[in-house]
Amino acid sequence: MSAKKLTFMAALTAISIILVALIHFPIFPAAAYLEYDPADIPILIGTFAFGPMAGIMITIVASLIQGLTVSAASGIYGILMHILATGTYVVVAGNIYKRNKKRNGTILALVCGTVAMAVMMCVANLILTPIFYGVPVDVIKTMILPIILPFNLIKAGINGLVTFIIYKTVAKFIKL
Repeated sequence: MSAKKLTFMAALTAISIILVALIHFPIFPAAAYLEYDPADIPILIGTFAFGPMAGIMITIVASLIQGLTVSAASGIYGILMHILATGTYVVVAGNIYKRNKKRNGTILALVCGTVAMAVMMCVANLILTPIFYGVPVDVIKTMILPIILPFNLIKAGINGLVTFIIYKTVAKFIKL
């Protein structure tokens, strides 16, 4: 891996952390702990620019740093959930995008990544939330359709849309 590529990846990681520190707010008042943040946008940019493996690396580093600093209240649970959510998004979107970098391929990548992330978070909530917080699985099941699925579709959808709008412009500055 070149020093230039590593530098861009580190910069995108830093931007992700800054974004989550500056911009985060609940989408559903009934589940105020589920907050929108644009932290996945620079991670998706890194994924499209450098491939899905780079996206995973950026995701893991950003998740760890965020989970130990700006999102420390959620602890290891938050770190794991972020890695699972964003990791799923970048693997799916990154693998589709690397095969078709045209407009339609980019849209397909972001839509599929959004859906994959939302599904992953439904499953992750059913498994990890009872383990970490002792919430019964039946309670989580009642939250899937009205809260967890829509939240993740909205969050990933917004981040995908913003990435789609800005990626080609930003990519001009990331030349290796």
